[in-house]
Amino acid sequence: MLKQIKYISLIAVLLSTASFAQERTKDTLDSEVVNVVKPYTPTVADAFKIKETPILDDDVNTTKKEIKYNIFSIPVASTFTPAKGKAATVNKPKAVKLYDNYASLGVGTYTTILGEVYLNQELGRGENVGGYFTHHSSSGGIDGLLLDDDFIDTKLNVNYSQRLRDLSWTVEGGALYQKYNWYGLPQPYFDATTADALDVSHTFYGGNVGAKVKLHDYLIKDASVRYRRFGDNQGSGENRFVLRGSADVPIQDELISTEVTIDYINGSFDRNFYTDNELNYGNVSFGIAPSYQMTRDDLTLNLGVNLVYKNNTGDFGASKLHIYPNITASFRVVDELMIAFGGLEGGLKQNSYYDFAQENPFVSPTLYISPTDQKYNLSVGLKGKLSNSISYSVSSRYINENDKALYTSNPVYIGATEDYQYGNSFGMVYDDVKTFSFGGELNVDVNRNFKLGAKAEYFSYSSSRQAEAWNLPDLKASLFLEYQIDENWFAGAGLFYVGERKDQFLEENINEFVLPIQQTMTLDSYFDANAHVGYRFDDQLSFYVKANNIADKKYQRWINTPVQGIQFLAGATYQFDF
Repeated sequence: MLKQIKYISLIAVLLSTASFAQERTKDTLDSEVVNVVKPYTPTVADAFKIKETPILDDDVNTTKKEIKYNIFSIPVASTFTPAKGKAATVNKPKAVKLYDNYASLGVGTYTTILGEVYLNQELGRGENVGGYFTHHSSSGGIDGLLLDDDFIDTKLNVNYSQRLRDLSWTVEGGALYQKYNWYGLPQPYFDATTADALDVSHTFYGGNVGAKVKLHDYLIKDASVRYRRFGDNQGSGENRFVLRGSADVPIQDELISTEVTIDYINGSFDRNFYTDNELNYGNVSFGIAPSYQMTRDDLTLNLGVNLVYKNNTGDFGASKLHIYPNITASFRVVDELMIAFGGLEGGLKQNSYYDFAQENPFVSPTLYISPTDQKYNLSVGLKGKLSNSISYSVSSRYINENDKALYTSNPVYIGATEDYQYGNSFGMVYDDVKTFSFGGELNVDVNRNFKLGAKAEYFSYSSSRQAEAWNLPDLKASLFLEYQIDENWFAGAGLFYVGERKDQFLEENINEFVLPIQQTMTLDSYFDANAHVGYRFDDQLSFYVKANNIADKKYQRWINTPVQGIQFLAGATYQFDF
């Protein structure tokens, strides 16, 4: 039955298909003319668009079944213990113990003895007592000299200080003993016969006492006073008394910093260079220097004036009131990298026999001593840092001074009666001198164990009455370095250069009708190199070896006075506490 139904259905389909095909073949197409009036221009609106949100035709929309989660915690025993964190270790050097006292002793060639002791003891809270003792001597022995060149330089100081709640104060006292020789006998002008008849020893002695106090939260900030007595074995004597103080004076809600100075000096020499007439000198000066500081952003400006009244008490010089500028300024151009600074200052410089003898121990006890009037000192410069380890400074100065003190060789006096009248000593002359200088300084901390520094300055002078600015160099330069080799070894070196200087050789006769003979002399520039190396045995004891004038140059710091050649010195330093 089923097979018959399938056949009947198949025959019916075939018959219907043939009938439809017959009807289609009977259709005919008639030709027509189509006139296009406007070309068809499709637009976007005519395009078929796909709908962004399709319509779902599903008859059944199923919903998500909500599922609930439950966490079933089961405790688990654990024996894990986290390790504690530790900071990374840094290798730091062992702290160096600092001692309050030290003693040093060294001996070397030319029978040189160099000793130093420094003491400081704390008696109680803020209460200290201390002092120092220095000694430097040599038996001499410079080749080619006709006279003795040994020397002794000994100084002593003791002090007591106390710090209180509102102030701190110090009292001190000291003494000195020095012995030198006028060994600069001109050669071949004089021979051994003349030298054997001379006693050229010159001894200085002196003492000083002083006190200073510093106040906190008072109008008066600090004050100091010092008295010094200085003399020699030739009958010379000098007294000097200096009182200084500073205060902040309020004026209309502004503070005016004021410094007050009283400087008294009085002295005498048994004779002048040519006659037995006594030389007396002295003066007292009263100074007051008010100044006002103004700060604006990177600019700091100090505006002030320095008033000094000098009352002459000696044989020469006049009383006079001096007015000097006192202006300084600094400006941070680039933070700490570049700071511009400058100033216009002046003052009355009190010269003394003590100061002259410390700078040039070959002076004769026949000096004319008078203060120097520094009318102004104009300076400009730059300083700063090139990096954290390199600092620099460059500056220029122009100084105008009246009665500037100049060392000059004393004349060879024909008919001499004193041991310093053979052209082997130095005197003082005064002249109005203008000085221009330009210099620079560089300091480098290569690392914490190596430091290097260099400094140089050029000078140009213009004198009024003298032919030259006697014994003033045209160039000064220095170089130093310090190197900590390892924990125990250390070393260092210093190099110094001084340019040419001018002095004069003068011959005068006791007969005033004989014209003097004068000749300008040029002292060669000189170079001095020093070095030292040391070994630190422990925190308290160290040993050192020094070499001075390594180039073995017998240069002349002053005319006809050559220095010792190469010198070696060995010694030890011991630090301790009581």
